[in-house]
Amino acid sequence: QVQLVESGGGLVQPGGSLRLSCAASGFTFSRYVMSWYRQAPGKERDLVASILPGGFTNYADSVKARFTIFRDYAKNTVYLQMNSLKPEDTAVYYCSTIYEGGRYWGQGTQVTVSS
Repeated sequence: QVQLVESGGGLVQPGGSLRLSCAASGFTFSRYVMSWYRQAPGKERDLVASILPGGFTNYADSVKARFTIFRDYAKNTVYLQMNSLKPEDTAVYYCSTIYEGGRYWGQGTQVTVSS
């Protein structure tokens, strides 16, 4: 079955960097869009970034030029490199894909940006 396992969250000061990882299994990773979402307390879960099988990427306006999504086909892993972090980036970050008509989520990883 599809499994998505995130890692790499933590506490970081404003202006700092983190790299999130999502290890995927149970499907042919190279053929599917992979996405990162985030959900802050009391808010909806929002799309942060997506990467298509061919490498095309798109980003939420709030993270453009600060975040980079990329994938390693050999490791079946998608990453989110986050630079110049701001307190408003604090949220639980989720990896996600759509496979055979169903959306799948990882368990989430907490990112806290605070001094």
